[in-house]
Amino acid sequence: MSSESDLAITARGLGKAYQIFARPEDRLKQLLVGNRRKYYREFWALKNVNLEVPRGHTVGIVGRNGSGKSTLLQMICGTLTPTEGELHVRGRIAALLELGAGFNPEFNGRENVFLNAQILGLSRSEIEKRFDRIASFADIGRYIDQPVKTYSTGMYARLAFAVAIHVDPEILVIDEALSVGDEAFQRKCFARIQQIRESGATVLFVSHSAGSVIELCDRAILLDQGEELLAGTPKLVVAKYQKLAYAAPEKVQVIRDEIKQLGQGGYVELPAVSEEVKSTPEADHAYDPFLLPQSTVTYASRGAVVSDARITDLSGKPCNVLTHGCTYCYRYNVTFEKTAFQVRFGMMIKMVSGLEIAGGASHAHGDSVEIIEKGRQIAVQFEFHNYLAPGTYFLNAGLMGRTGEEIEWLHRVLDAVMFRVVPDPGQLYTGMVDLLPENHCKLIDLSGAPAIEIA
Repeated sequence: MSSESDLAITARGLGKAYQIFARPEDRLKQLLVGNRRKYYREFWALKNVNLEVPRGHTVGIVGRNGSGKSTLLQMICGTLTPTEGELHVRGRIAALLELGAGFNPEFNGRENVFLNAQILGLSRSEIEKRFDRIASFADIGRYIDQPVKTYSTGMYARLAFAVAIHVDPEILVIDEALSVGDEAFQRKCFARIQQIRESGATVLFVSHSAGSVIELCDRAILLDQGEELLAGTPKLVVAKYQKLAYAAPEKVQVIRDEIKQLGQGGYVELPAVSEEVKSTPEADHAYDPFLLPQSTVTYASRGAVVSDARITDLSGKPCNVLTHGCTYCYRYNVTFEKTAFQVRFGMMIKMVSGLEIAGGASHAHGDSVEIIEKGRQIAVQFEFHNYLAPGTYFLNAGLMGRTGEEIEWLHRVLDAVMFRVVPDPGQLYTGMVDLLPENHCKLIDLSGAPAIEIA
């Protein structure tokens, strides 16, 4: 357990209850009788949450709608008062909860920058020094001097975001605010958040985007029905959240109980790759028996079951230690427990962090297998060329289709297969994937001399 001085946020037994009145007159009755009688029922939006956020860490909070995520963030920011428990926040907070909540629609953008930044704790001289950076980041041009009531939703959000992330917070709180603007602006937001993280600030991040949580966060928390179910590494927590989110209604309680049981031991980490795996001679073996995923998550079946996922070479021999430039097959079997329509099979390659790199589907442009009858067994095979950078990766397997009215996941297995790509001394590329694997590079001499050949 960290010392109090190392923690930016501490919560002990935190809870928030609301009084729900069946009729408007019951509220008046309650005011008159005080605590002698209850004319309301209590709704606990959050109950008995314990939280420790170390300084400089980025913590993701995930959960289904209504799980209490926004309630928790509002209490941390001071806009809601806890009903019970203790909460200690150490440092200046900038919150991206409801973007532009402090804006006056009658003021122009420039005036609202000063108003909002002062609410967030900056002095007027500090705002004047940062105004040009804020305006440049928002990139709304001449609209900065027009009333914000004339702004589009996107412009409004861009300006609010620009103000919040330029106050140099010690704690930055983000609630589903990274979907503002176009892709270029979103990338700029992510880059700015990364700068804030690198400056040593603490970040609390709520999002339904699994990839964003895994990519941005050091640790994660899963909330459900106002309870904290699990705290641990982002990849593990997100996997459990997705399993819960996609579960059939009759399976939800069982899965909740499983996750809660896992989380009772405190912070949970994915098991590290053993030293035995790391030391396995890579050049001599195409198959490493110790290279097995320990983070596999199998979703509830909705009419089909995926099994026996593996990588093979072109002759069908199993392998999980891959060489750059070679061709491999990813295979898995599917048994249909119900007749399915409009079926598509898929795969996804992910890094250890959970970042999704590439995937594929059995049918493109919306095509699919029209019908597969109950009882059929299908072998699915994806052939791929390995141009991945050296490292360890994971493969998902799954299929979509319709057994009722809507197309949905019939079955999914996350981290079904683990594999490693060995280094190739002859390859000099950097990044995740070699985009020019077969020397598709030309040198053109602009001085008129003969072209330079690449050996």
